[in-house]
Amino acid sequence: MEKIPYILYLRNMVGDANVLLNAACVVITNDQDEILLQERSDSSRWGLPGGLMELDESIQDCAVREVFEETGLEVQLERFIGIFNNPMQRWREKDEARILVFAFTGTVIAGELSVHDHESKSFAYFKKDELPSLHSIDTVEIIKAYYDRRFHQIEGRVFE
Repeated sequence: MEKIPYILYLRNMVGDANVLLNAACVVITNDQDEILLQERSDSSRWGLPGGLMELDESIQDCAVREVFEETGLEVQLERFIGIFNNPMQRWREKDEARILVFAFTGTVIAGELSVHDHESKSFAYFKKDELPSLHSIDTVEIIKAYYDRRFHQIEGRVFE
């Protein structure tokens, strides 16, 4: 029997009520320090590879799994960027959530980049000063933290 994703399980119980969710993402760069972004199918805006955590996995496992599911790339997590708060993420008209996002840097260790799920339209690497329209405030903050070399953050405050 296939396991139902946690978000579907939760939505079956609470409908479209605003909920608190955990997610993880990975900043993957190429040799020119350009960031890999995913063009999202739900908004046509761009975001980092990553997604929502399942009940039975660690935060790190979530980051690695989500990257693989979306991109076909296997990554090794390298550095912890921080925890970022997205106070309002909306997928549909009433499907809203506050999301705590755990962000990492990662290195590709295997795989070939391609669209692997319905959530993605395409992938591309972008320079710091040529970023496309980003889909959420946490994505903006994570990319800024990465390029500013600010790591070990919780909601903008560095803890080292």
